[in-house]
Amino acid sequence: MSVPHLTTALSGPLLELEQKILTAQAEIEHWFRNQWQEHAPPFYGSVDLRNAGYKLAPVDMNLFPGGFNNLNPDFLPLCVQAAMTAVESFCPDARRLLLIPENHTRNQFYLQNVAALAKILRHAGVKVRLGSLNPDITEPTDFELANGAKLTLEPLVRNGRRIGLKDFDPCVVLLNNDLSAGVPEILKGIEQTLLPPLHAGWYMRRKTKHFAAYDKVVAEFAKLIGIDPWVINPYFSAVGGLDFHERAGEEKLAAAVDDMLAKIRVKYAEHGIEQTPFVIVKADAGTYGMGIMSVKSGAELVGLNRKQRNKMSVVKEGLEVHDVIVQEGVPTFESIDGAIAEPVVYMMDHFVVGGFYRVHTERGPDENLNAPGMHFVPLAFATPANTPDCDDSPDCDANRFYAYGVIARLALLAASYELEATQPEMAMALAV
Repeated sequence: MSVPHLTTALSGPLLELEQKILTAQAEIEHWFRNQWQEHAPPFYGSVDLRNAGYKLAPVDMNLFPGGFNNLNPDFLPLCVQAAMTAVESFCPDARRLLLIPENHTRNQFYLQNVAALAKILRHAGVKVRLGSLNPDITEPTDFELANGAKLTLEPLVRNGRRIGLKDFDPCVVLLNNDLSAGVPEILKGIEQTLLPPLHAGWYMRRKTKHFAAYDKVVAEFAKLIGIDPWVINPYFSAVGGLDFHERAGEEKLAAAVDDMLAKIRVKYAEHGIEQTPFVIVKADAGTYGMGIMSVKSGAELVGLNRKQRNKMSVVKEGLEVHDVIVQEGVPTFESIDGAIAEPVVYMMDHFVVGGFYRVHTERGPDENLNAPGMHFVPLAFATPANTPDCDDSPDCDANRFYAYGVIARLALLAASYELEATQPEMAMALAV
């Protein structure tokens, strides 16, 4: 199936948007098949979704997903099948794959992700070894993981236009390192297949460019199934030239927030939504939930205290934030055991391979959940007892995860658009 049949935290009757998506399943899948004939999907990706009931939208798209350890182990066959397709589409003759992870070797959860990803790839039929960009890794180094697994990281070696390990010459190089700090010299100009491409790294990628591409995808998709594009698409705008330490650009940022809130209020009135709108301000590049604020007025961004300015001014790798995306806040009405939750969908090639809930016991429905204190609840396959035959009943709740899979794949398609558009920029940058 295009989207696995998984359980969700949702219960009760289907809401209007879910029903429209389920009813149009045949048209949607035909449309996606045509899109993937024209646009190559990224090797893998994960999408953070927010479901407000009246609106279901992606709020972030990660092209270097770091939570494969949070997937239900039952998803392994789906992941393996998708990984086989992904590897074959980029390098049909691949036998050896070099996986390059992030440098932070003390993060047990991240290392468990690397182990889970390596397991998937090995089951897909390629030999996998791990090469590290960390300068502290000067010889093969073993890491014992809390879940009982073991990883061996080895120093990268470059020979001409090829990289590998001392005794390992790979056909494919897979990055699970988002290149926030830029492209290391050792990766430049290699002749092997490198996935994702270098210009997918956060040193070049921008969230505003991604959501501009998503705008285009949604405009076509919304016509296909007859919906207002807004119900699956958060408003956004870009604000640059900021210096949070020096308070430069505060008024400009506050004005952008107030303009966004005014647009949201118009939509709320149009759709009869009686809630207080909010806006998420976050760094235009980067991940790990760093550099994010949730605000309900532009005034909240004028006169930030030192702690708030420090929080907004620096992201991963200590990079300073000068450009932000002002994004419509999408509240979540989902919860698990009384704690606020949001779904995260994982994909390889153009297949949805699973998902989990990000849960935070100390955050509200209008706050960022990607923050210290979060935990993850794996989704599971629906049991046969819960999956009646729904062929003649489009409003059946047998696979409510399907809507999540559709929106996630729209974001993945937007990432394809985005990478196609930035490839020339990458070529020019390397030429310089």
